[in-house]
Amino acid sequence: MADGPLPPTIQNILDQESLRWIFVGGKGGVGKTTNSCSLAVQLAAVREKVLLISTDPAHNLSDAFCQKFTKVPMLVNGFDNLYAMEIDPNSSMQEMMDNGGDYSYAADPSGFETMFVSDDSGMASGLQELAFAIPGVDEAMGFAEVMKLVKSLDYSAVVFDTAPTGHTLRFLSFPQVLDKALGKLSDLGGRFGPMISQMSSLMGVAGANQEDMFQKLNSMRAVIQEVNQQFQDPDKTTFVCVCISEFLSLYETERMIQDLAGFNIDTHNIIVNQLIYPKAGSNCEQCLVRAKMQAKYLNQISDLYEDFHVVKLPLLTQEVRGVEAIKKFSTMLVQPYVPAKQ
Repeated sequence: MADGPLPPTIQNILDQESLRWIFVGGKGGVGKTTNSCSLAVQLAAVREKVLLISTDPAHNLSDAFCQKFTKVPMLVNGFDNLYAMEIDPNSSMQEMMDNGGDYSYAADPSGFETMFVSDDSGMASGLQELAFAIPGVDEAMGFAEVMKLVKSLDYSAVVFDTAPTGHTLRFLSFPQVLDKALGKLSDLGGRFGPMISQMSSLMGVAGANQEDMFQKLNSMRAVIQEVNQQFQDPDKTTFVCVCISEFLSLYETERMIQDLAGFNIDTHNIIVNQLIYPKAGSNCEQCLVRAKMQAKYLNQISDLYEDFHVVKLPLLTQEVRGVEAIKKFSTMLVQPYVPAKQ
């Protein structure tokens, strides 16, 4: 436990040069996208090459930067080392089905996509149907993108603008789930591989090569284990919680922090967004009442998270859109906001 309150900034993230994966998450509507964009902007000032990824099906990065992003990393206007991309799980799945065997192992180092669509395997069609029937396959597709990135050392830091809490927790648990599933598939391959090969021959399927498929399974499993290991390493991964000073948001933040601890994922930064600071002599009853309510929950946050960096951000009178607006907003992550005299 700290001797006193920790600095109310995310400077600790910027100073920790070993950090590679930074997740930004919380309840819907609390300002995750604005803060993840702002964090990425600050990281770009101190890192060689930064990638910002949206894993939320309802993408907002394009709206925030006023620039269209796709599933391919694109340079953000006004930067020479900040890239952004938006993962669309449904689109990725459809592309797999449409393209059939067009994917190559070189284009997909994770082996995830080629494993199910390669024409080299006579079982491809059946496995493809089986894969698409797996619950949570949309998270799998998002995770496949992450696995591709982990094979490359091009980016010194990757910031995730995540979906609302429940979806994000499933995304973070996916390495463990997929690792177990692939382990079982590999075991089945060892037991029933010869039988599958004989059945394929009897059915007249040419070129059946399940050994290649199971080799890709094992290769992908090794990558997943590497990612999982990095996610659980506090020197490489951290999670930034974004919330507002209300009961439901505070409750969900506490639950999320407990769940992250269960996944062994580090978190020691909380951003409290949309705080109201009424001016001295204000007669706005609604502003005064809400400010009083927020103060109550801020006190609870201070008591609960003594060993966290708690950043307090004000409710603004305008939207934060465009590169310049995000740059300006991002300064409040490293320089504590000081409200006008109340």
